[in-house]
Amino acid sequence: MPGLSLDAQIDRGIGSKTDPKPGAGLAPACGQAIARAPGIATARTEPDHAAFCQAIARHAMRSLYAELTLYPKPGLVSLVDNGSHDDMTAATFMRSLFALRHYFVHITRAGMEDAPFATLQRLGIDAENRMLRATGGINTHRGAVFCLGLLCAAIGNCRARGVALRPGAIRATLLMRWAGALAAHLDPGASDSHGAQAGRRHGVGGARQEAALGLPSVFELALPVLRNTLAAGRGMRRARVDALFALMAHISDTNLYHRGGKEGALTVRRHAQAFVARGGTANDDWEAQALACHHAFVAARLSPGGAADLLAAACLLYAVCAAQAPGMASEAGTVRQADRKHGASLVHAAGGEGA
Repeated sequence: MPGLSLDAQIDRGIGSKTDPKPGAGLAPACGQAIARAPGIATARTEPDHAAFCQAIARHAMRSLYAELTLYPKPGLVSLVDNGSHDDMTAATFMRSLFALRHYFVHITRAGMEDAPFATLQRLGIDAENRMLRATGGINTHRGAVFCLGLLCAAIGNCRARGVALRPGAIRATLLMRWAGALAAHLDPGASDSHGAQAGRRHGVGGARQEAALGLPSVFELALPVLRNTLAAGRGMRRARVDALFALMAHISDTNLYHRGGKEGALTVRRHAQAFVARGGTANDDWEAQALACHHAFVAARLSPGGAADLLAAACLLYAVCAAQAPGMASEAGTVRQADRKHGASLVHAAGGEGA
């Protein structure tokens, strides 16, 4: 599919006439939730809601693509190599990414309709199944389905209530609307994923605890680092690298505990903290340092997938909020143009449009 831009592939099918109604067969409680919340309008009374959901889905897709194309990215799959993985490539991630494109439309709409957490959870499970079908059973984006999906729902809820899309408002909405259910979702037996099993074994919270607290690593760490690096004039690529290393230096990543145990997780944290302490991408030899981390992680078969998911979430949050701030809009547009350069060849490698 040479010459076809990433944006064209993202747009293809999002909100199309053949796309099933968001949440159809999954969310009978949505209508009841709307009835209980008279301040929230339905899509029937707000014709622009569909366009808004599609726009947020595009932001989510671009954010996942931005994470995939970032390099150096220690231990993780990129366009350059497969990192610490022998079961997936960039093409695998692209197939997964396009399989998820309708999900982000649906869960944004569910948020606009003030859907209960059970509905968001069912949409997420359906999206995971689509991902696994597209990748032949390989888990590429399970964490991203969870954290980006929650952000999309909170963004949709803010929009429906007429609340400005600012980080504080989005986080407050996430906690206000679904905090209780997210806390209940911390049940240690609620998941049998490798990450959840590792979390129980080593006593670390991982993605579920992060979500129950309102994604503090996204709002309080990764997003401020992104903004600080951009404010220093070092550009979006370095901003994403700085944010990724900041996340690796601080979070308890159950992916790492699964692959390398406690010592593996501590190894990643030490490397990341050293990178940050040397000034991150403000250091003249930052790229060589990041590559050295990459080679060390690959040798030890370590892959900080949880940090990668949270980086994508921070990119989504930045992009959505930038669209609301005129001073940041041109920056966001420049970033999209840069990201498109890789699109055509990778879409072709992934086998076309996807599921």
